[in-house]
Amino acid sequence: MNQGSYPLKPMSSEDSSDFIDLDALLAAARRQARLVGLFGLIGLVLGVVYLVATPPQYTSGTRILLDDSLTRFAEDKPTPPAGPQADAMVSSEVEILKSSRLARAVVLAEKLQDNEAFLNPPRSPLSALKATIKSIAGFFSSSSEGEPGSVQDAKIGRAIGILQDGVHAERVGRSFVIDLSYTAPDPKLAGSIARAYANAYLSDHLDANFDATQRATVWLQSRLDELRENSQKAALEVEQFRAANGLTAARGELMSEQQLSDLNKQLILAQADTANALARYNQFKAIVDSGPENAVKNATIPQEKGASGQNSAAINDMKTRYLSVSKREQDISSRFGEDHPQAVALRAEQVNLTNQIYAELQRLTESYRNEYQVAKSREDSLRSNVGDLAGQNSQTGSAQVKLRDLEQKSQALNTLYQAFLARYEQAAQQRSFPIAEARVISTAGNPTSASSPRKTMVLGLSLVLGLFAGAAAGALQEFRERFFRTGDDVRDALDLNFLGYLPLIGGRFADAKPRAQPSADALAANSSGPETVTPRILRVAINQPASSFAETLRNVKLASDVVLHRANGKVIGFVSVLPREGKTTTAANFAGLLAANGARTLLIDADLRNPGLSRGLSLTPDKGLVEALVGEHRWQSACLVDRKTKLVILPAVVRRRLSHTSELISGPAMAALLEEARKSFDYVVVDLPPLGPVVDAKAFAPLADGFVLVAEWGATPRLLVRSALQADRQIAAKTLGVVLNRTDMKKLASYGMFGAAEQYLDRYASYYVEQTVTEQEPNRTEPA
Repeated sequence: MNQGSYPLKPMSSEDSSDFIDLDALLAAARRQARLVGLFGLIGLVLGVVYLVATPPQYTSGTRILLDDSLTRFAEDKPTPPAGPQADAMVSSEVEILKSSRLARAVVLAEKLQDNEAFLNPPRSPLSALKATIKSIAGFFSSSSEGEPGSVQDAKIGRAIGILQDGVHAERVGRSFVIDLSYTAPDPKLAGSIARAYANAYLSDHLDANFDATQRATVWLQSRLDELRENSQKAALEVEQFRAANGLTAARGELMSEQQLSDLNKQLILAQADTANALARYNQFKAIVDSGPENAVKNATIPQEKGASGQNSAAINDMKTRYLSVSKREQDISSRFGEDHPQAVALRAEQVNLTNQIYAELQRLTESYRNEYQVAKSREDSLRSNVGDLAGQNSQTGSAQVKLRDLEQKSQALNTLYQAFLARYEQAAQQRSFPIAEARVISTAGNPTSASSPRKTMVLGLSLVLGLFAGAAAGALQEFRERFFRTGDDVRDALDLNFLGYLPLIGGRFADAKPRAQPSADALAANSSGPETVTPRILRVAINQPASSFAETLRNVKLASDVVLHRANGKVIGFVSVLPREGKTTTAANFAGLLAANGARTLLIDADLRNPGLSRGLSLTPDKGLVEALVGEHRWQSACLVDRKTKLVILPAVVRRRLSHTSELISGPAMAALLEEARKSFDYVVVDLPPLGPVVDAKAFAPLADGFVLVAEWGATPRLLVRSALQADRQIAAKTLGVVLNRTDMKKLASYGMFGAAEQYLDRYASYYVEQTVTEQEPNRTEPA
């Protein structure tokens, strides 16, 4: 097929500097589409195999609402927590649902330790492999010491483990609802376990409330007995002391006794005020002495009436603000970091509130010190008056004081006893309310369809993974692409003319020799002699002159005529870098096409190491190039003539291994032979050995007018050819162009860029008449 013989104008710098070549990517995608599709199909098949081998799993779910309002008639509870406390409470309940204690209760309630369908469910091959590896690892890691537990305990423990692996509990959004689900191979088993879990959770709530109330009742009972005994003992002491000192209640008391009684009452109040003032003063003084930070964190401000009460309320307000700011600062720091601007601002506000609270505490401390001094003075005054009156009746006064002290103690113990008695009665009543703080809002049912494996998702994922794997394999193939595929590859890698593609034909030269035929005596150069018929594979261009194969060889002729137009008797060598790239077939068909067109053409088999052209002839010659070069015969007498095209062929008869072939084809004898051939022939086509294995072609380079480099399409590495031509500058300088042989014309279009000639091969087909060459013609010899 004809392609441009001369280099085109190079691409602009903008086009060549593009980082991503979309045309190249699209061309690679077209080339690898079949491979990607194959991998996608394999992935789809593997997905189907997975679905067939994996047993279905069924999931049954229930929803539980945590509701404190259920116990509002039975208990006097504070407002339910909100914010982080609520989150922590719900998270704790989720962990309770996942606990082994609750799982054990479900196992025992449903008798799962004896359920073989539960203990040994059907498993997928992957799960079975994981279980085997886990059991082997457990066998090596487990200790052999100690007494084994009972078989029943082992079954229960195994059932608990399986149950915990299949249960799933999570909070629904920001609500107080917990979604509980269980997955099992049997839909009825999944539904029964999910319902059993909900019942076990509610029962656990009831049991926990009952146990807590029971423990509180027992402790209150023991405490009540102690308080009752102490209260009765204190009341008995009061009565005994009153009787012993004659302090019975009577209406006709003395005035001094009434005054002493009044003064004692006032003194007691004064003492209480003094003690209260001293306590407040010491409390605030200790708070102030602890420093601003500890003062703010540890201060407990009592609520009082009057100015002090207003001051305390102000401090409490500031402390409430401080706590709120601290909570916000901790929340922001935990979420966004301590260097967040809002966190820094909140810490500054904390410092400001700390200073304000500390200053207010200092002022209150000074105020309480003054109150303490006033109360102390009043107490001292009353004590002095009581002392005066006590001097008058010391025995009666001291007895009354002691009596009142005993009465106060008795009253305090009685008050404490009454409080504990009320709390005990309340706890005893709460035990009779079997109400849990949770309820089921969605009952678990038996699932009707499998939850896994999801067929659509598995097949889709398998297909996608297969396509990705195919894309990766295609990308790897494209990355490993280092061969000549298009004319642009030739021009870019070698900076040589691209002469065209030679399509892949059905036959190749046989390495074995064909059947021997009797040879004729050599004739003189201008005389008629025996004629030979070449094998059909060497006559493709002759037998199919309208084919793309022949058109490419015409393009080679045109290039040689243009470049070597001044040469008489053009000597053109056909070379390749590697053996078996088709240079012999190309050279023979090129020479046959020239001869068929009327040009006097001589075809020389100069590959003395592996004379494939001579082995492909229809008869076995008994003399050839080697005999002519060593002077045993004239070269004209060794030539054979094709009957149809009049192509003259000088074969190579190699009867033994030659080690000096390069000296033979580059010596004076070869130069003289070519000089004589130039006078008798228009074209001298020389089939040379490949460049890689031997140096024969390098040695022959000074004798040739030009070279045609043959490379196998999709098989000859670009780097190897470039290295060979860089090493052989003389051959590179005389190379007329490159021909890509054995081209797969069906695949060629996929390697061409958009708008390149390879994309329009189907339009060229109407100009060609292609025939498939599959076998060689029978050998025959005919007389001249």
